[in-house]
Amino acid sequence: MNSVSPYGMLFVAADINAEDEADFNAWYDREHIEERVRMQGVISAARYAAVSGSPKYLSLYWAESISPFASAAYAHAFQNQSAWSQKTLPKMLAPTRRIGEVSAGVGQGSGAYVAVVSLNIPDDPHALTDRCAEIGARLSEDPGFVHSYLLSPKDELSRPLPQEDLATRRMYPIFIVESSNARSNEQALEFASQALDGLPSTAARYSLTWKLSATELA
Repeated sequence: MNSVSPYGMLFVAADINAEDEADFNAWYDREHIEERVRMQGVISAARYAAVSGSPKYLSLYWAESISPFASAAYAHAFQNQSAWSQKTLPKMLAPTRRIGEVSAGVGQGSGAYVAVVSLNIPDDPHALTDRCAEIGARLSEDPGFVHSYLLSPKDELSRPLPQEDLATRRMYPIFIVESSNARSNEQALEFASQALDGLPSTAARYSLTWKLSATELA
């Protein structure tokens, strides 16, 4: 991926009760991911499972820009979920659903491990973008570094999922680092959290479970 382009991203993280987990994963893997990747302008979607921190599951959906997530087609799909989706979405625990633009990109490609940490809402968004790019450049000196970027959520697009706590809902920027190995990713999260004054309770690391690209669909 060309990190200079203003990509769009949908970020979804959630826990699930053990008794619902098998059906939850089947829904994601057999229906939901493909539905979204087939939408015009969506590039790919990837699923991850936590190796430290929470929630347990993370999904990242890349789009050519934020426009596909702001389209009438996407709004219709969100408001007219499949029967399986209607059954599954209310079972997601403490979900976070954010849509926004990706900036401060350093590197390219996807890593086997992903670190995420939310940041305080900045007084100067441009300054935060510049700072995240600086941190990414520092992290890129590690041979295990793959890609880092900042997701800046937009409230009007980030419609909450049924079980999200609206009382604590904030559009925190999210710094994401992708790495080729677990140790590099762990060190990257520690460094970025300190350098960017990240919110400790949100720091988590994930391993890739699978990924689907639009180019792979018939």
